[in-house]
Amino acid sequence: MIRKSQPRRLLVAALAILLAACGSTGRPPPTTGAAGAAVCPPCPDCPAAAPAVPAAAARGDAKPLQAARWSELPGWRDDDLAAAWQPFLQSCRGLASRPQWPQWKGVCDEAKGMVAPTAAAARAFFEARLQPWQLTNADGSSSGLVTGYYEPLLRGSRTRGQPYLQPVLGVPPDLLTIDLGSILPELKNMRLRGRLQGNRVVPYLSRAEIGKRANEGGDRVLLYVDDPVELFFLQVQGSGRVQLPDGSKLRLAYADQNGHPYQSIGRVLVDRGEMSLEQASMQSIKQWARANPGRVTELLNANPSYVFFREEAIRGREGDGPNGALGVPLTPERSIAVDPRHVSLGAPVFLATTQPDSAQPWRRLVMAQDTGGAIRGVVRADLFWGFGAAAGSQAGRMKQQGQMWVLLPAGTAPP
Repeated sequence: MIRKSQPRRLLVAALAILLAACGSTGRPPPTTGAAGAAVCPPCPDCPAAAPAVPAAAARGDAKPLQAARWSELPGWRDDDLAAAWQPFLQSCRGLASRPQWPQWKGVCDEAKGMVAPTAAAARAFFEARLQPWQLTNADGSSSGLVTGYYEPLLRGSRTRGQPYLQPVLGVPPDLLTIDLGSILPELKNMRLRGRLQGNRVVPYLSRAEIGKRANEGGDRVLLYVDDPVELFFLQVQGSGRVQLPDGSKLRLAYADQNGHPYQSIGRVLVDRGEMSLEQASMQSIKQWARANPGRVTELLNANPSYVFFREEAIRGREGDGPNGALGVPLTPERSIAVDPRHVSLGAPVFLATTQPDSAQPWRRLVMAQDTGGAIRGVVRADLFWGFGAAAGSQAGRMKQQGQMWVLLPAGTAPP
């Protein structure tokens, strides 16, 4: 006899398979972003983490959050926690509109009453009011991939003309975005994207198809930029700034994505023998593009994923980042994108990793304030490095291993 729940399970499974082909939420898969976009991290070919698997956890059923002691956090006492205070207050502001606010309200209300605490005072507060929980993979390992992203600067114009020929598109009117969590709770944070063809919903257009239609004037153009590769990596980051000919600047923030899965163009170049896996980085891809201008469009179209933007004014301080998925500005080197299935947005996270392309330790308290389409897994983080070329250099080389501890209000059991 078939139980009544079986059709529901089959529907969930079918939709999950469809989602794998049609996209998800967050920063562009290569999402980010920043700006809560759904994109792949800046590393064009992110290697999978391969930590040792403890024998005791061979069954693959380890709990994702394991209770820890403050003494187990490497470098906890060395971090300048005063520098993490304002990002923490930003998280409190974002948490105020979320379902988990009741468990954070007492902590955040007390924090708001502390004006510019010293590093020692901030540490005492966190240790008294919060409890560390180590993020743990299903196999019992505690190490995972840490990548980086940033906010680039492009040159653009409101009108098309040399050298500004590359259209930056807003969300097209025929793009459908269906929140599957409103239909099935099991698919919370999942979205399906497509378009109507007659009375059927079909996958949305690919990058190549969108590019052709844009050149025919069939889409909503926000402005034009001068470099197709820089525009591609703007989509990877999920947000960026554009300087117009008169010197003024605006921000482009992630608005939506076409639902196609992200394909690493770094991997495409490696598979074609154009570069080695060790050479594949954002910087090396840009060098390849400069040396092969006639092949750039074909390479970019190998990734069918496409990101649409919305225009925003640049407010606040020059160094403030775009709003992440939590709805608050990202702070350079203090904000990360996480997988919200395992790490609650807004939570402080102690991140222990290493500097880009280095074994030099990098250990800081950061805030889970963003998501990304390629940020999937328990021990997985994408570190926001900030704005400009220097931040881009760091982000493009960030493919490190790391450990993570989520800090939750004392006495609160993890979800």
